[in-house]
Amino acid sequence: MLDVRRLRILQHLAAYGTVAATAEALHLTPPAVSQHLAALQKEAGTPVVEKQGRTLRLTAAGELLVAHAEIILAELAAAESGLASLRSGRRGIVRITAFASAARTLVVPLWQRLADAGTAPELSLRLSVQEPDQALDELHKRSTDLALVHSYTVLPRSFPAAYEQALLMEEPVLLALHPRQADELGLRPGGPVDLSRTADMPWLTPGPETSCYEMIQRACGAAGFVPDIRARSSDFAVLAALVAAGAGIALIPRMALPDATGPLSLHPLLHPVSRSVFTVSRAGTGKHPDLRRVRQLLHDSAAATGTQHLA
Repeated sequence: MLDVRRLRILQHLAAYGTVAATAEALHLTPPAVSQHLAALQKEAGTPVVEKQGRTLRLTAAGELLVAHAEIILAELAAAESGLASLRSGRRGIVRITAFASAARTLVVPLWQRLADAGTAPELSLRLSVQEPDQALDELHKRSTDLALVHSYTVLPRSFPAAYEQALLMEEPVLLALHPRQADELGLRPGGPVDLSRTADMPWLTPGPETSCYEMIQRACGAAGFVPDIRARSSDFAVLAALVAAGAGIALIPRMALPDATGPLSLHPLLHPVSRSVFTVSRAGTGKHPDLRRVRQLLHDSAAATGTQHLA
């Protein structure tokens, strides 16, 4: 019979890539991990890993076991969640990984609510700020419990079957200009803008390592031009300040706008681009009472932003 503990080790090996990293993640020694893998191979009756240089890779049998392990461990997580829900008054730690504007706009109010004396005082949060791809990687490696990630209408995101995701909110992507530039284009305050009219203007964008940068490339490409980028920063507050200084224009999701800026003229796009925000957790963990509580409070935070909120 296959040992579930060894299946978990194999799953971690698939996620972390090396015995040393797997051992560190599971608080084991590398020899102990190797011994468990050897025992799993005996149980399976066929090799589940093979050497590739100085590392190990999964065999076809190993990949098959990992696929089934995802299902088995998800069911165990669901059982643990069910037991936790039966323990009245029990609270724990929820680890959240979120992109920067979601951390500022959604997680900070959540933290404030949990700090209130009458609101689940024993529930504790841990926050890591990461781009969506890195957040999903942390989820895959089991170093976080809940990931807040986004996708764009021009850059959709797919989720593996091992994840549970829920749409939290949608928000428009806005074109930010200096009021003088808006006047030059003849734009009325808050009126829609045809992005093709900005083809000859200087652009300010996030760094190319971000999905927001790819969103801008695709939106401009659909409008028939390649943006002339004058400055790059993955901090939207910096981009907004540069726009207010007249350095160029930028596409900014509404939630990413800083609370205080200089003069900005904000406009929806004639051909709208929107950003969807999702909560993502590992399959089987969504019913855990602590995680369910955090998700509900995140929905409350999303509703308070004034953006479209989907329950």
